[in-house]
Amino acid sequence: MKASLLRVFTSFLRRMLCLAALAPMFAATPAAAQFRVEISGVGGTQLPIAIARFKDDDKTAQPLSAIVRADLERSGLFKAIETGAVLDENAQPTMGEWRARGADALLAGSVTRLADGRYDVRYRLWDAVKGQSLIAQSTAVAAADLRLAAHRIADAVYEKLSGEKGVFSTRIAYVTKAGNRYLLRIADADGEGGQVALASPEPIISPAWSPSGRELAYVSFENRKAAVWVQEVSSGKRRMVANFRGSNSAPAWSPDGSQLAVTLSRDGGSQIFLIDRNGDNVRRLTTSTAIDTEPMFSPDGRSLYFVSDRGGGPQIYRMPVAGGAAERVTFTGGYNISPALSPDGRNLAYISRQGSAYRLVLQELGGNAPPRTLTETAADERPSFAPNGRLIVYATQAQGRDVLMTTTLDSRIKTTLAVSQTDVREPVWGPYGR
Repeated sequence: MKASLLRVFTSFLRRMLCLAALAPMFAATPAAAQFRVEISGVGGTQLPIAIARFKDDDKTAQPLSAIVRADLERSGLFKAIETGAVLDENAQPTMGEWRARGADALLAGSVTRLADGRYDVRYRLWDAVKGQSLIAQSTAVAAADLRLAAHRIADAVYEKLSGEKGVFSTRIAYVTKAGNRYLLRIADADGEGGQVALASPEPIISPAWSPSGRELAYVSFENRKAAVWVQEVSSGKRRMVANFRGSNSAPAWSPDGSQLAVTLSRDGGSQIFLIDRNGDNVRRLTTSTAIDTEPMFSPDGRSLYFVSDRGGGPQIYRMPVAGGAAERVTFTGGYNISPALSPDGRNLAYISRQGSAYRLVLQELGGNAPPRTLTETAADERPSFAPNGRLIVYATQAQGRDVLMTTTLDSRIKTTLAVSQTDVREPVWGPYGR
């Protein structure tokens, strides 16, 4: 099948060709390049919370209170109230004063270095309206885990005040190119603290977290041919699970982690197959003459969403994993690719071509509401839901550079995660369980 046709109708090959075409644009950068977080937009109904600077957190390499504040603001559910104060968990705040400042909740804490080199992190959350203490906790962590401790504080505050689990202590994976190497990185959900999981002189694309968060599947061209690998996150140990004749691409884990859906061209066209997690028991799922690619399991594991040009242009379809007829899911626009399902299965995010722009779109499944465009950028790629379904991370271009962004589902709060002097692509949000 001609490469030009694949470039039009498969997101996988579109990303591969973009990576190759953009190679001269990548600058040589240190492997430890860090993100900066820029939050824009104004949310709808937001809970106003005052976050005091934790006592002595300026004596550590990680400003815990600032990290907590950025996490909560990025969620879109909270409005941070300026405090200008340093308060620890033992403070006796006058809640009327904080209510006068517009705060419904107040967070304070402290960080103390222990004799063994660890840090004692303590915090307290108050309901400023009722004047009650809601959370009071302490933990001892290694210096390397201070950022994670801050994310976990933000998770606890988020869950206590919203009733839903926070995602700030989860991780994302993404791909960069630094110097002459492609890098698969793993970072905190805010993009900071990135570590290199794999370095290669050839492209790495389509990372996918296993449901347990212990493994990543991805496509590597290290043997000058697209093959699917699975790698243990903690040890780096990896195994090749799909290296058939032709192209092997677009891995997606089943919800129970027992199998992968992949796109293979071993039979002469791009079709979707199921394989066991170790690469055995290969079963063909789609049997069309079209290009079928980018599979994605439904949360219950019973259905598979995928992209196909069987109707004349790339659209998103759904079919039973057990086999059967495929039904078309997207009807607005002539070019819709890169499906991502929310963890509850209620929302579908995808990339839609609108004129000459590629934009992130959200569609409610099972309802009558029309799809909503969430972005105004023109080169959006690869959406991925946070494990609580409240945020989406995606790749796009801003000021001529490739960046990662997150958005709330109402599109009111967007966060730019911009790596200094490098480009980033292929984001995917990891599960709970870190």
